[in-house]
This record gives sequence, C-alpha cells and structure tokens, in this order.
Amino acid sequence: MPSDASTATLLGYARARPRAGSLDEQIDLLTETGVAANRIYTDTTVLPEAERPGMTALLDYARRGDTVVVVGIDRLGRSTPEVMSTVRHLGERGLRLRSLRERIDTTEPAGHMIVGVLASLSELDDEQSPGRRVSTGGARRAGGTVGRPRALTPDQIAQAERMRANGEPVPRIAAALGVSRATLYRTLATKEAR
Repeated sequence: MPSDASTATLLGYARARPRAGSLDEQIDLLTETGVAANRIYTDTTVLPEAERPGMTALLDYARRGDTVVVVGIDRLGRSTPEVMSTVRHLGERGLRLRSLRERIDTTEPAGHMIVGVLASLSELDDEQSPGRRVSTGGARRAGGTVGRPRALTPDQIAQAERMRANGEPVPRIAAALGVSRATLYRTLATKEAR
C-alpha cells in the first residue's frame, strides 16, 4: 500500500463497552501510543442497532495510508461480522490497522496475515447454519456454557492478574498456574474486554 510515511496520520477509535460507559481508559491508551487527542474518534452507544457517528467521522477524515489505532480489535464492532466488515472496509480504503491488545499491525506481514485469518474465520462463522447459532444462544440464555470448560478458576485468574500487575512475565505466570501461555493470554484478554 504505497504512502508517504511522513504524511500518514494515526487515527484513534474508541467505542464504549457494555457495563463500562467511560472511554477514558481507551483514550488514555491511544494518546500514550502517539495518537493526537484531536484525532481520536469515539462512539458511546453499545446498542446493536445504533449508528456509529464516531466511526463515520473517522472514515470521512481518513486518507489512504493512515493508521487506525484501537485498544482491542473488538472495539471495531459489536459482533464478529461487524468487526470483520469494518476491518475489510479499512483495508479496501487503503487504511492500516493497529490493535494494541492483540499486537496486530497490518503494516507488518504477520499482522496482515493475522487479519486475513480472522477474516477467513469470520466468513466461516457467517456460513454457519442458523439453527446452530440459535442453539448455542439458547444454551447461554439458559445459564449453560458453550465450548470447552474454563481452564482457570476465578481465584487463579485473580492471582494471574496480581502477578501481571507486579510485573511478572506471562510465561512465568503460566508455568506457576500450570496452563499454556495462550490460555493465559486469552483469559487476561477476556477479562480486559469486559
């Protein structure tokens, strides 16, 4: 994607989380990363049917070669299909994407590949039969669980968060708790997304 790096702009996007109305933490992380405060676009609604004026304003301002920075890739939409639609749209517009939590950066080959894999998984999810979607949703609404059981207990998760806050590296925490690094990263990312 040709562009003059000196004219490219970092554009931040923050979207409210359910049960956590404030955007302050996301905005702080974006400015710490180098996004100018006047180039952070926000959406405060979490309703599925709501418009996203912040994303619309970002796209109106953005130029080919600019980089859209988000705290987590889940901030790009309210559902997997919406996130992947946004990612595809950014790519079609010649915009780069950087997600801080997942360390995805589409200016790098690995980041570009990860986004491609996520898009492929999203397409598979879109092809999933409607009956199966209803049954998993029904299980969740009935208080059941879907998928594998959790690998860490709530006490272990709290211990991992304390160790991480004290500066312990993830490999050492994972070894202490007897889980893989991937499981620990996934668990910590899930807690941050709430």
